[in-house]
Amino acid sequence: MIPLYSSEQIRALDNYAIQREKMPSIILMENAAINILKILREKLDFTKINTTLILCGKGNNAGDGFALARHLVNHDNSVYILLTGSEKEYPSDAKTNFDICKQIAHSSEKLKFIRYKNAKSVDSIGKIDLIIDALLGTGFKGKLENRYKTIIEKFNNLTAIRVAIDSPTGLTLATSTGEVIFNSNYTITLGGLKSGLFYGKGYENGGSISFGAIGIRDSILLRQKPESFLLDKNDALAGLPEKNKTSNKYSAGKVLVIAGSAKYVGAAILTSNAVFNSGAGACYLAIPDSMKSIFQTKSLSTVAAPYNDSNKKYLTKNALEDFNDIAKKCDVIAIGPGIGREEETLKEVSSIIKKYNKRVVIDADALTLFKDGNYKKHNLKNAVLTPHHGEFASMLSLSVEELESDIMKFGKAFVKSSRAYLVLKGAPTIIFSPDGGVFINSTGNSGMSKFGSGDVLTGIIAGFLAQSEDLKAALLSAVYLHSLSADLLLESRTEFSILPTQISNNLSKAIKYVRKQNL
Repeated sequence: MIPLYSSEQIRALDNYAIQREKMPSIILMENAAINILKILREKLDFTKINTTLILCGKGNNAGDGFALARHLVNHDNSVYILLTGSEKEYPSDAKTNFDICKQIAHSSEKLKFIRYKNAKSVDSIGKIDLIIDALLGTGFKGKLENRYKTIIEKFNNLTAIRVAIDSPTGLTLATSTGEVIFNSNYTITLGGLKSGLFYGKGYENGGSISFGAIGIRDSILLRQKPESFLLDKNDALAGLPEKNKTSNKYSAGKVLVIAGSAKYVGAAILTSNAVFNSGAGACYLAIPDSMKSIFQTKSLSTVAAPYNDSNKKYLTKNALEDFNDIAKKCDVIAIGPGIGREEETLKEVSSIIKKYNKRVVIDADALTLFKDGNYKKHNLKNAVLTPHHGEFASMLSLSVEELESDIMKFGKAFVKSSRAYLVLKGAPTIIFSPDGGVFINSTGNSGMSKFGSGDVLTGIIAGFLAQSEDLKAALLSAVYLHSLSADLLLESRTEFSILPTQISNNLSKAIKYVRKQNL
């Protein structure tokens, strides 16, 4: 996994290098500019870039922009610098690089300054091919001044390639929120990878994220405890359940899926089939007796565990009595997909969760039981909850907007209180562990935004948990591989045509992929 840090931690890193290791801060700025240019030249075709505009504010982020301008001119690029601040507002290092740029501008047509007055200030430039955002950087929080809003809105509407230095202007990194944000194609973040760029508005506006070194040793960075982690293929491989030559259908993990109703037949089928695709040896499906024949024709490998539903076609009171013996012998219970939200259904869900001291994956309709803080009435140790943002907000008696104002805070507080594992589904999915760990998934695409994708995830998680002693490792692997399976489907189709059944059936290809990458 890849460690992610807060902007405050990276500033502490800078201060350590400057104060303890006596590294001049202007050297850090110079190293940043050199590595920004290196990354730009790796990612962009400069034969197609005639005019570059660098937006410079008033802090050291502007200094990075000035230093980068020098190097671009040295590589024979034409550069305009839009100045939004006064020379008196520049810190020492930024002022040094500004002064050098002024001298270059006197002797070369390749570098020109423009003072910002209004939205029309840059209209005389003509076609702009590349825009570099060096306005405010990682220190920003709150609301943008009107002049910055005007600048960002103007340049977000151009067809030019947009690159942010360290962080897109308008993004509050600590919470990954913001109203008007520079919409980057690329963000080159300095000193260390910042958490806020990998979820929320940072994920939405940061584009492709690259790490720009500033010349500080890795051992200094390791002094900081990561704020969160970005999952990678090594995590998928590490948590993959092990198979051995003596495994049989009973030792390979047994899952009881409690899902489905008259309204949502497909949810139960998707979940139970995903259990098998994840490698579990046995899957039992607790279903209404009145609908047994429908389910059995749709899922041939699953063993039906029908319960008396009095022809109501949903999970009813005392249904547990009919599949209690099966529940006892299963390693994991997955409950929720498509069971409905009737009052007696939710009461029975509560009884099931309270009765068994084993791993349980709780999803979809079953999460309605926890609305308005009701989760506090249940022992959720060893439970995995998989809500999307709307469901999780409802559990906390919040609006989605309130939740997304500080997702990390609410997620951490929830798992600390409940002792459950939280898989907060979204783009991206974030996993919160009761030990305080936060893990951001790095796979997935918009083609997964369809009914049924979450049911498949529930089945894969349940299947992996049934086969592994390490709950957290298996959970991280399941989340990563579920989304990787969808990514690999893009090799033969587009995000418009990805179906949940295909994600489930393609899981084996995702597993092969991570194994091959490790050779």
